[in-house]
Amino acid sequence: MHDLVEEVVGVAGRDLALLRPRDAEALISEEAFAHDEFLPYWADLWPSALALSRVVAARALRGARTLELGCGLGLVSLAAAAAGGRVTATDWAPDSIALLERNAKRNGLTLEALCVDWSAPDAIVARAPWDLVLASDVLYEPRNGIALLPLLPRLIDARGEIWLADPGREHAGPFLERAAETFTIETRKAKEIPQGAIHKMRVAGSRP
Repeated sequence: MHDLVEEVVGVAGRDLALLRPRDAEALISEEAFAHDEFLPYWADLWPSALALSRVVAARALRGARTLELGCGLGLVSLAAAAAGGRVTATDWAPDSIALLERNAKRNGLTLEALCVDWSAPDAIVARAPWDLVLASDVLYEPRNGIALLPLLPRLIDARGEIWLADPGREHAGPFLERAAETFTIETRKAKEIPQGAIHKMRVAGSRP
């Protein structure tokens, strides 16, 4: 594994200890980028993940089947597990999944971690509907929104929710406009992402 450092993050009165790569840029591979424009975004702890983890941790999930998309270091999934969720964390980077499994054990938490590409999402669609779907700062490239728009409606039913934290990426506005054709969206500010927000999405016409 990479050169790792420990970072302790306070989430809803609980400290979560995260091992993370010391230098994310050192993980950049020209070969991986040439193959599918892969960059190691997973290796940074992003403000949107902090914001969403704190909102999730404040909610009693009581066994809710919870899915995280693009989990990265997995702070949001760890917070959801600590809040009582039955969590499946996913990312397309195998290193992300391997490190999250280590971090879950270090924090005494139980979750499932899977390597999933949104262009081949059968592993998570087959288990739908999920009670809660989480994603933080996943709209940094247009192709991500293009993949998510048809995927998200396949993941929840009228009882489920999607919570998406975004720091104000330029692609978020067009994505949310399109998503509003399918979902009712409630937007709430978060101090960790002053230019962005947490967007809570439900199937249009469903009751809160």
